[in-house]
Amino acid sequence: MSHKRIHPVDLMANKTADICILDVRTAAEVKAAGLPDCLHIPLHDLTPERLQAEIEKSGKNGAQVYLLCQGGKRAEMAADQLKGKFNAELVIIEGGMNAVKQSNIPLAEQGKNVIPLERQIRIVAGMLVITGAALGTWVNPAFYGLSAFVGAGLVFAGVTDICAMGMLIAKAPWNK
Repeated sequence: MSHKRIHPVDLMANKTADICILDVRTAAEVKAAGLPDCLHIPLHDLTPERLQAEIEKSGKNGAQVYLLCQGGKRAEMAADQLKGKFNAELVIIEGGMNAVKQSNIPLAEQGKNVIPLERQIRIVAGMLVITGAALGTWVNPAFYGLSAFVGAGLVFAGVTDICAMGMLIAKAPWNK
């Protein structure tokens, strides 16, 4: 899908008090570092009705909604999810928080340092591969299938940009 995009520096140069920036990362990621005065609805909880309620509650201008995530992919998924169901121009913040940090834009940090979701996925995938290899060597060769399954999942995620493990880990209690 093709959505309008804006670089964080351009967005911040024209930022007003009522601009509507929606952060779709997990709560833990937002607590670790985020743009000040943003709305926050994690991607897995995002619905047009909830977004409308949050905009009305905050008093923000909902004519344009700027979507933010860590790298841009979840913002794009949010735009696809809202397209045609929400009456506003949806604009993706190019590069997400990674680009915001590289641009030295001031962040609101709340002290809780949580491992970013992408790193959590890599840690879990690596542990599963090691576990499958170890069990396959010392217990039963059928456990090599676990490593192969994780490898196939990583290839699928790389090709389609859809990661079931990431969606599952995003719902973990430490990411709330």
